[in-house]
Amino acid sequence: MAKTYNFFPHDDSHPGQLTSTDIVLRQQLEHSMGKCFYSACDRSIQKLLSSCRWYFTTNADTMTLVIECPNQVINWRVLQKIVPMGSWLNQFITSAKIRICPPEGVPFEMRVDEISVYRDLA
Repeated sequence: MAKTYNFFPHDDSHPGQLTSTDIVLRQQLEHSMGKCFYSACDRSIQKLLSSCRWYFTTNADTMTLVIECPNQVINWRVLQKIVPMGSWLNQFITSAKIRICPPEGVPFEMRVDEISVYRDLA
């Protein structure tokens, strides 16, 4: 049977479980990202976001902007603004994603490092 060796000091390894402090810090980060993102958006995007439920969430080292649209018209308008939203996020978090959730159906998800593909189509 082969032995497995850990080449990193114990302090550098991931904790087995998140502590309550880890959870609070993650929530504060997500909240702060939301405030920064909203203030960086132009008025048209801010107005659009105000008609949706939106938030940042972090899973497995990836921050995701989730936008839940109340109807198909708003969903379409949000999809049309994905390039400027993704461009802003890509400046700060290159591994981020945007997930746009229609009222019914499958959510659309895009990594911000793919923004150039959508910019060319816009």
